[in-house]
Amino acid sequence: MESLPKVSSRSTLPVLTAPKPWNYHLTLDTLLKVCGKTIFSPFIGWVIVLCLRAQVTPVTDTAFILSVIYATTLTILLVARVINQRIAYGVPRQVDPANEVVLVTGGASGLGLLIAQIYAMKGTSVAVMDIRKMSDKEQDEVFGENVHYITCDVGDRRALESAKEEVEQQLGPPSIIINCAAAGIHGRPLLHLPAQDFEKTVRTNLMAAFSLYQTFVPNMMTETENGGTIVTVSSVLGQLSPAGLSDYSASKAGLSALHRTMEAELRGEEHIKFLLVETGQMATPLFGWIRTPSHFFAPVLDPLEVAREIVDAVDSGRGGVVRLPTFATLVSWYAVLPGAIQLIARYLSRIDNAVASATPQTERRETRISQQTEKKVD
Repeated sequence: MESLPKVSSRSTLPVLTAPKPWNYHLTLDTLLKVCGKTIFSPFIGWVIVLCLRAQVTPVTDTAFILSVIYATTLTILLVARVINQRIAYGVPRQVDPANEVVLVTGGASGLGLLIAQIYAMKGTSVAVMDIRKMSDKEQDEVFGENVHYITCDVGDRRALESAKEEVEQQLGPPSIIINCAAAGIHGRPLLHLPAQDFEKTVRTNLMAAFSLYQTFVPNMMTETENGGTIVTVSSVLGQLSPAGLSDYSASKAGLSALHRTMEAELRGEEHIKFLLVETGQMATPLFGWIRTPSHFFAPVLDPLEVAREIVDAVDSGRGGVVRLPTFATLVSWYAVLPGAIQLIARYLSRIDNAVASATPQTERRETRISQQTEKKVD
């Protein structure tokens, strides 16, 4: 049985206190990573060919011919991926962490906090915007140096415009924008979801990104020397749309669409790179009360691993799409499957039961109190 995440009083990240089962790290992602470094590696494929030649295997031998075909196929696929990346997203821009200004929204906790801390350790100037209020002492303890923290509701357009002036005065125009701001999960069926909760989720997850990009991107295009990178942290749930997450899924679907539309409109700006991040469930308080339907196929992601992937992609200067874990890369194929196959896949994966079977702790507590009250009345 999977261990329950426990949030420490000094950190917003979950700390696993119970031991993990022996097969916890045996996932589809682990197996594919191992295969990618071994049997699916072109280097290993050609090593096999060289080993056969070292054994004086005739070039007409079946084993030698199959080895050459296999190694050649892997090499062609690798070259095709490189060509596809270059054609689709252009030449990577030059990124110098020492001269970049990074803006992270939702950077007081979870994934945003880790990204801000990584860049701060690199010596990069970082601006963090979050609705949470933090004292100067707490900011020093959490972020250290090189981070300018601004208490700001990113869903408020006027607050964003005021924060923009402060960021540019203190650090200069941001050359890297990483939008991690996200609203909490309500986990209620659509017909029982209060309208104000739906509006809050859409305002934080979608409208805030719209205002953020309109506010900061124009100066990135004109005032940064080496261009910039825009990172949108969305979710694979925007495409899968599981039951019980109508507000979250709708906002994330809109967020991914917003990112792609902006990328299409600014495609002529070759010095501006766009990175769309669509992840599965992460081990953060946002989804802490939900259990993944299948740990083997859809493991809960370590936020630090996701943060490193994002930072590596940004520092490489490339654009594109980052999807984690492996099943997230197959979501686009899921959309073209026949409806009956999709229904079977949803049933087998139990994706529509994940939220219903994991009622938030606050709701369970309210239900328990209500039941006790009813008994007393009776």
